[in-house]
Amino acid sequence: MTTRHALRGAILGFTGDPFLTDRPDATLHVQEDALVVIEDGHVAEVTPWSAARAAGLAVHHYPQALLCPGFIDCHVHYPQTQMIGAQGAQLLDWLDRYTFPAEQAFADPHHAEVVARLFLRELLRNGTTTAAVFCTVHPQSVEAFFAESHRLNTRMIAGKVLMDRNAPAELLDTPERGHNESEALIRRWHGTGRQLYAVTPRFAPTSSPAQLDAAARLWRAHPGTYLQTHLSENLAEIAWVKALFPEARDYLDVYHRAGLTGRRAIFGHAVHLSEAEFACCHATGSALAHCPSSNLFLGSGAFRAFAAKRRDRPVCVGLGTDLGAGTSFSQLQTLGDGYKVAQGLGQALTAAHGFWLATEGGAEALDLSGRIGRIAPGAEADIVVLDLKATPLLDFRLRHAGTWPERLFALMTLGDDRAVRATWVAGRLQHDRDA
Repeated sequence: MTTRHALRGAILGFTGDPFLTDRPDATLHVQEDALVVIEDGHVAEVTPWSAARAAGLAVHHYPQALLCPGFIDCHVHYPQTQMIGAQGAQLLDWLDRYTFPAEQAFADPHHAEVVARLFLRELLRNGTTTAAVFCTVHPQSVEAFFAESHRLNTRMIAGKVLMDRNAPAELLDTPERGHNESEALIRRWHGTGRQLYAVTPRFAPTSSPAQLDAAARLWRAHPGTYLQTHLSENLAEIAWVKALFPEARDYLDVYHRAGLTGRRAIFGHAVHLSEAEFACCHATGSALAHCPSSNLFLGSGAFRAFAAKRRDRPVCVGLGTDLGAGTSFSQLQTLGDGYKVAQGLGQALTAAHGFWLATEGGAEALDLSGRIGRIAPGAEADIVVLDLKATPLLDFRLRHAGTWPERLFALMTLGDDRAVRATWVAGRLQHDRDA
């Protein structure tokens, strides 16, 4: 049975990638008052309200708000929800002190279910409708996550972490077991509803060459699946990789030699990449997830977004919260940190750049352009409603912002979960702040 309803409000969109022009603000396109008709979970029409035919439609009107494509988080760890805000250390110590002990609890399926439920609800409360998610080494952690996501009908990408060395014994698998458990999860979940699978070696230091090779075989054997891992987050980590893989030209070359670069490969952090590594990402279609909040929290360094997006060889880049080193589920707060990181490098991350990374840029990075990341006919109806009067300060500030680029910049520097009035998932209201 066909279901039709509509949302009314101002709508955010883009005419192109703001990183690839000298006039980034010109790529922003806001329809001041429009009607979004939703049919069976997809956008059927986008029409100026003055020309809309709304007779017979249930119309949800959002005045003083902005309808934005659902936010896309390209790198996040759901098992780290319970340790978010743990006192910072450098990456490798932080993994040993907090992350690995927290992940051992996911051997318990009930614990995994509880955390998955909370995590996905927090994403929706912050307007995030798609994420690339690391589970743990335990297959039951993946089962719990996908089962809850399927119930909510969110489009999620996730996978079982692969680790066969340099981690606690309770979190280790083997190349064969990791391959076989991942393959069973792929057969069960990849393409079930809106769920998509990612082959997920944690990072090169915790996977032997044999496991990386097994991961590549698995990825090649299942076209349409993803590959996600970490890359060049921390200088001590990079030195460790060099010692473990002396034959590799650089960190990315470890993955490239194993056959783990290409379209639908997503590398988190990429803080310390060389020009050769950026060029390899461009040539192979590999994507990078910019995680500014996490990198600031752990003191890892500053990702060079504008170097990654260099116009003669642009790399696909999305935004990642990287919980739990990232300290907020909010993509707005993450963008605020992204602005500060760019300022530290002497560069200006405008609102156009920021909202692109969180929406259409994220969709491009995940090879889902046209399906998510925009409000346009044929796209999946994942929409976040941003309240322009969410707090007294935001309301006051926006009264003094005369243009949409100014308003959006205020949103990404002053906004947080309170600005998310509602979150629609495949055309269904899944979060209503005021309900």
